[in-house]
Amino acid sequence: MDAATEPSGATGPSGSTAPPLLIACALGIERLALRGGGRGRGGAPGPVTVLRTGMGPTNAQRAVARALRDERRGGAAVIASGFCAGLAPGMHPGDLVVADETRGPWGVTACTDTELLVRELARTVPGRTVHTGPLTGSDHVVRGNERAELAAGGAIAVDMESAATLHSALSAGRRPVAAVRVVVDAPEHELVRIGTVRGGISAFRVLRGVLPAFYEWHRSLLLPRR
Repeated sequence: MDAATEPSGATGPSGSTAPPLLIACALGIERLALRGGGRGRGGAPGPVTVLRTGMGPTNAQRAVARALRDERRGGAAVIASGFCAGLAPGMHPGDLVVADETRGPWGVTACTDTELLVRELARTVPGRTVHTGPLTGSDHVVRGNERAELAAGGAIAVDMESAATLHSALSAGRRPVAAVRVVVDAPEHELVRIGTVRGGISAFRVLRGVLPAFYEWHRSLLLPRR
């Protein structure tokens, strides 16, 4: 597990300090994309940590719990991000998935301000399809019949860390949580097929573009709630 912190001294509309933002991803290449994106297009309103948790739900749980025990990040809002496998027909590498909920062995976790994330992603990553729906968790790579079974249950995408990340975050205290993933593998575009490299590059480029949307979601947490 490693992390990179980008401090900011910005404050909210009433002079209140913004809560920290923790962006959790599993892989080094995901962290590279997230750290390298969004420069010069408006910064975050508060401190941001990009945390590489390692692969799988157990690593994600442990890394997020450890990060949130740090007093600098104790009240952080949390976004799970990185790549995922799409489950719905017609999905393509480079499509975006905004979870309205994550599903795992611990149950269902509702996500915060999904509509705002969808709107901001459409603006900051134009031309990319944004899918909204349940994001389910797995402890292994999903293929074939299992992919179809998850889709039949209503999930639109699957990954190994998002559900565990958000569950761990809420176990450490009430906070805003979200999950935004980029499709790298889809029913008609499985990783074993020719064209995988092109799909991976496309997904990487899209992931580099999501940070401004994350910052707007982060900034919205400062606004009065009705």
